[in-house]
Amino acid sequence: MGWDSALLLSLAVDAVMLTWIVVPAVLLGILVGAIPGFSAQNTLIILLPLTLAMDINMALAFMVSLYCATHLGGGIPAILVNMPGTGGAAATTLDGYQMTLKGKAQQALVLCFVASTIGGLVTSIATVALLPFLAQVGMYLRSVEMVAVMVFGLVLIAAIAADDPLKGIIAGFFGLMIGAIGTDHIYGTPRAAFGFLELYDGVPLVPALIGLFAISEAFSMMERSTIVPRSAVVDSRAHWADTLEGLRLSLKYWWLTIWTSFVGLLIGVVPGAGASIASFVAYQQARMFSKTPDEFGKGFAPGVVAPEAANNGVTSGTLVPLMAIGVPGGSTAAVMMVVLQYHGIVLGPRLFIESPEIAYGIFFSMTLSYIVMLFTILPLARYMSQVVLIPTRILVPLILSLTIVGAFANREYVFDMGLALVFGVIGYIARKTNYHVTAILIGIILGPLFEQYLLRSLRIGQGDLTILFSSTIGNVLWAFVVLSVLLPWLRSRQQERHRRAERENPAALTGDQPR
Repeated sequence: MGWDSALLLSLAVDAVMLTWIVVPAVLLGILVGAIPGFSAQNTLIILLPLTLAMDINMALAFMVSLYCATHLGGGIPAILVNMPGTGGAAATTLDGYQMTLKGKAQQALVLCFVASTIGGLVTSIATVALLPFLAQVGMYLRSVEMVAVMVFGLVLIAAIAADDPLKGIIAGFFGLMIGAIGTDHIYGTPRAAFGFLELYDGVPLVPALIGLFAISEAFSMMERSTIVPRSAVVDSRAHWADTLEGLRLSLKYWWLTIWTSFVGLLIGVVPGAGASIASFVAYQQARMFSKTPDEFGKGFAPGVVAPEAANNGVTSGTLVPLMAIGVPGGSTAAVMMVVLQYHGIVLGPRLFIESPEIAYGIFFSMTLSYIVMLFTILPLARYMSQVVLIPTRILVPLILSLTIVGAFANREYVFDMGLALVFGVIGYIARKTNYHVTAILIGIILGPLFEQYLLRSLRIGQGDLTILFSSTIGNVLWAFVVLSVLLPWLRSRQQERHRRAERENPAALTGDQPR
């Protein structure tokens, strides 16, 4: 399709005219994303009758704005109270919460907001230009290539547990075992479900996420009076200077924002992949190419930028297969498909010929929602950061109430509330014994997907493992996997040699040779 400037101008004007519905959708989306267990998918299902009654352009603008804003909202509790609002924000806790403990919550929030909105903005604009090409990406990434993508995420377990690899491996293996609970993907045989029908589809992610992060953190909060240490309370007071410092850091890492947002876009195009995988892979990639990988996990700004840019880059990607081939890239896209079909819109390649205003208009609405998001939420970072000063005796009951309801809201099973508490105890014990809860979560999220794609590949190859190395794209991905393991190890050895040489002959390294 050739670019028609009149059509593009018309779509841009139409998008601006819908600002009145984008603003409330953005605010609702941020609120929904900030509460663990409440998702864009559930909210859109509840509001489905309302969206069906709207004009199709208005309904799409409302849905995509709410969808995009939930990804941004999920990062707020992840940074402030170590409690990711969505699975895509789980990787943000690694450095975001550490910044909060150092009294830099406001800077972390600004980094999160800017990375999320710029990442989403860039990818939504790029999607309009690259839509025909991106539609083909999902076809090239099949089961064989997805095995390599899953291994990318699993490698992060080793990276985040660099201080104690043995505990990292144990935590990751424990997560993989939990992820194996449920029905076998090939033969349909229940495994380790202990007779609970609620576990036949596997361990639900939302109660696991809520328990491991939110409830276990609430248990830990009971042992102290405030979230941040008393030494950091003064630093946590709101200052506009912290907002400016956060903006400066955002500009400093602009290339990382762009790069990781495209990582999210490409992963989002693959049906079944999602924000959780994208954010973990982006975090792993950012750490691998960093000159200071040891700083990750200690409150390092790129550790917030990478996952937040990626989980908003996903939003554009998940809509590409829906628009191009009529296959939803995620659960929220599936709800949007219902609305589109209700209005008689035929999805697929002909959509771009018969209804280009729908196919491209959705990305114009997405672009507008990110612009609205940036200007509405950025000034609020100063006030949101003050949450960390609220006494824990008030916060803990509030967190426990909201999270238990959130665990129920996802599938409406009372069983999930008990499951969240069980994971809360597991997470609390893991924290007390210095096992990384993120490593457990990575195993739970990526383990079933890894098994699913691996078994599919082996079935295609009739049990021959060499099928995993049979595609060019797959081999390139495997090469990157090997590099992601070797590079940090080689860099560590080089630094160790440098430190040893410095200890043995400090004058030679500084150039201060004796005369």
